[in-house]
Amino acid sequence: MRSVTRNPDRLSMLEKSWLVLDAFRPTGGPLRLIDVAQHCHLPKTTAFRLLTELTEIGAVARKENGYYLGRRLFELGSIVPLERDLRHAALPFMHDLYEATRETIHLGVRDGLDVVYVEKIRGHESFSLPSRVGGRLPLTCTGVGKALLAYSEPEFIEEVLARPLRRLTPHSIVDPKRLEEVIGQVQAAGLAYEREEAQRGGACIAAPVFSGGAVVAALSVSVPLARFHPTRLAPAVKTAALGVSRALTRSI
Repeated sequence: MRSVTRNPDRLSMLEKSWLVLDAFRPTGGPLRLIDVAQHCHLPKTTAFRLLTELTEIGAVARKENGYYLGRRLFELGSIVPLERDLRHAALPFMHDLYEATRETIHLGVRDGLDVVYVEKIRGHESFSLPSRVGGRLPLTCTGVGKALLAYSEPEFIEEVLARPLRRLTPHSIVDPKRLEEVIGQVQAAGLAYEREEAQRGGACIAAPVFSGGAVVAALSVSVPLARFHPTRLAPAVKTAALGVSRALTRSI
């Protein structure tokens, strides 16, 4: 869910509470009272009252160095049905893919124009990556995102192509015609490739995961560009994604 963007003066208390919780992206804290008030464009008194109430119910925790997201949110997040069932089905295949490649493995879902990462297995010799569990990146700059985008509804693809495309590195695709070509290639191959589009020096291969005929997630392996060998990695990624799809189909 995206941050509330309307005038804070016109928001309900529930919306203001969400605004406060959303201020903790991407690290979860610590934040000072003034940090929350400024980020949410709220008076300090309002921010303090909301933080106090959220602390009382366990959604926020207060420590000596500031406020953090509370454990109650983690407990609730871990039982969201789609992500819970998806992670349960995917983890065995993610571990198999990791054992086959010894590289970083991602599982992501689409949320609006972004991919949100719901699971990650870090490689032993992994390099710095902008991804993290619970974090989001543009669909168009990542292998997981391209795999999700390519198998989305045609209307959604048209919407993405009509919007300005975000750039994370000089290699990010910002030309709609080029992106349309890439989407066609993903649909033809069943695989999405990314080279230094989200992070300099990195590359990945991703494959879509289906349930009930619709794409619900994508699985990827990320490697330093120097170790990027598509002919070796692609079959393993595709096999793992197919395994997750079959597991989800059996669970329906």
